[in-house]
Amino acid sequence: MGLEKEKTDHKFTYKEYSTWPEDERWELIDGTAYNMSTAPTSRHQEISGELYFQIKLFLKKHNCKTFSAPFDVLLPIFPIKNENEIDTIVQPDISVICDPSKIIEKGCLGAPDLIVEILSPSTSKKDLNEKFQLYEKHGVNEYWIVDPGNKYIQVFHLQREGKDTEKYDEGTLVPPANWREDKKTIAESVVLEGFTVDVKELFVSLG
Repeated sequence: MGLEKEKTDHKFTYKEYSTWPEDERWELIDGTAYNMSTAPTSRHQEISGELYFQIKLFLKKHNCKTFSAPFDVLLPIFPIKNENEIDTIVQPDISVICDPSKIIEKGCLGAPDLIVEILSPSTSKKDLNEKFQLYEKHGVNEYWIVDPGNKYIQVFHLQREGKDTEKYDEGTLVPPANWREDKKTIAESVVLEGFTVDVKELFVSLG
């Protein structure tokens, strides 16, 4: 992807976001708009497509549903007074939603159970920082970060810290094929019990 552009002249909401051209992709984080219109790289799309396929196949025997970008995830502060006033809308590479009441015509209202973000030069800082904190704050139970350049997957899980505080753990880093043979290369989901991805196989198969 190319470098992201921001709309910073004021704080935006879903009311304005929903009027922007359909051929443009934007995300809002606390009212700041980030342009996502530049097409992903072919490698990004290969990885996204393969992971989406594996999750979709696994979910055939489950009630959860998975969606790939572009798919709007609206993250409000509850209780919601007016959906048009929501100022945080993101488009994760892959979203898994197990609560059917969250799936609306506009996309997903509330936190998905699992989100996958695939890093690229233009989005890595946001995915590792702003989005990490955002997903933690809104209660995304499991967050997968996929790094095509360094060939790893890191899986984070929400942990309760005190009465009203949830934070991600340190994350499980699953290395690629070029690590020593005795190193674990299987990324495992807790939210989707039984779902695993062989990181070594994923990156070797894609070259």
